[in-house]
Amino acid sequence: MLIGYCRTSTADQNPDHQIDALLRHGVGRGNIHVDVASGAKASRPKLDLVMQLLREGDTLKVTRLDRLSRSVLHRVTLGTELRERSIGLHVIEQGIDTATMEGRAMFGMLSVLAELQRELIVANTNDGLASARARGRVGGRRPKLTEDQAALAQRLYDEREKTVQQIADMFGVPRSTVYGHLDREKTVPRQPKKTAAAKP
Repeated sequence: MLIGYCRTSTADQNPDHQIDALLRHGVGRGNIHVDVASGAKASRPKLDLVMQLLREGDTLKVTRLDRLSRSVLHRVTLGTELRERSIGLHVIEQGIDTATMEGRAMFGMLSVLAELQRELIVANTNDGLASARARGRVGGRRPKLTEDQAALAQRLYDEREKTVQQIADMFGVPRSTVYGHLDREKTVPRQPKKTAAAKP
């Protein structure tokens, strides 16, 4: 029996290209299983199900090796398990068929290259972040208040001219944003306002 496996990294990615390729290569639509998960994750529900469904003499079909996993260790482990269970692996777009000696060799070489590619992507990303930090830029969302606005909010809070809610309304931001910019540990203790003594 032929069983197909597809994977997309995010929910907004479309697996139709993979599904169409598997259908063209003889996999029945009911035997195609799709995961939405990062390739770095070793455990994926549909892949786990596929590994349970496969029996001796079956063939697992995928479009590319990186659909199985981007980790060499995980991929080699899967390949070893399939081979020990006498289950074939056919990687359509890369022409790998582990039923042949050449296919098994190609499987190993492409696994190493895929892992190298992933490590290069991670290294380039880290280099870019380090370069940005060196230039004073950091990742994540920009503060919703500018430095001047934050300083004004601090002064208004310290001098009890406005409440946190009034400051938030003034800048059009949530109270949590104002609280996030206030250094309340360094503020002057807020004494209650004096009320005029009642005349006798």
